[in-house]
Amino acid sequence: MKIGIYGYGNLGRGIENAIKQNDDLELAAVFTRRDPATVSINTEGVPVVKADNVLDYKDRIDVMVICGGSATDLPVQTPKLAEHFNVIDSFDTHANIPLHYKNVDEAAKASGHTALISCGWDPGMFSLMRLYGNAVLPDGKDYTFWGPGVSQGHSDAIRRIKGVKDARQYTIPVESAMERVRNGKDPELTTREKHIRDCYVVAEEGADLERIEKEIKEMPNYFSDYDTTVTFITAEEMKEKHSRINHGGYVFRSGKTGNGENKHVIEYRLDLDSNPEFTSSVIAAFARAVYRLSLKGDHGCKTVFDIPPVLLMNRDREDCIAHLL
Repeated sequence: MKIGIYGYGNLGRGIENAIKQNDDLELAAVFTRRDPATVSINTEGVPVVKADNVLDYKDRIDVMVICGGSATDLPVQTPKLAEHFNVIDSFDTHANIPLHYKNVDEAAKASGHTALISCGWDPGMFSLMRLYGNAVLPDGKDYTFWGPGVSQGHSDAIRRIKGVKDARQYTIPVESAMERVRNGKDPELTTREKHIRDCYVVAEEGADLERIEKEIKEMPNYFSDYDTTVTFITAEEMKEKHSRINHGGYVFRSGKTGNGENKHVIEYRLDLDSNPEFTSSVIAAFARAVYRLSLKGDHGCKTVFDIPPVLLMNRDREDCIAHLL
């Protein structure tokens, strides 16, 4: 399978590394909005192409992995590219997923392509765990806690604010709330009671810091519903203290069976040294499924819910049954 990478930031570099770990995948080209001459990739012999020229590769790429940000890039890029390629993205603004799905589905069906959106660990792996939990324990409650770690989507959203040069946003779960869930207390928790958002920002010289802080704390879908702290630091501090992009989190399903006398708690945990590299590994597996579905003529937009697990594997079905079932 020939894979294209559209956008070469942290996620794009992660996709490149993931391709090297899967011998049925091959990097065909990297597309960038920057000057291609300034972009150095880690795969010899692969062209770096100006994003404006992406259609020159229309018949040379099996799946295009779109690595833009969810705030402003993916809502435009994914439907547009789905008109010409099979595509996959990691759109993670949960509240806007239904609209994004609709737009991508219309574009992919009209052009005869297969697309998959919101692929990664959340949405993605965590989404599957929530679905399985609901299916197994219909009388119950869902709880998702993120962190502690760096949210790429939230960090990117801050960087889009005028006057911001760089930013890192740490999502921190409230431990006391998580323990109540783990102990089967089934608490009713508000968004604010579950997480803290801790932001570190490098501002451009002369920028209005009060305005930046206000815009961060009032940003809908990202910060407005949380207790959020904003700390302004230097570029040197950012490089020295905030260069790692670790993350993780927990999905719980707490439920009852029988006559309600027996309680059960399902807990799924991820502890990630590198958020973009793990996200990329998930995307690589699902890109394989996108290509296989496209070969069958199964077009339109898909989510992780729609993919048979065996299509993710670089092993045949009989081998999976023999060794993984």
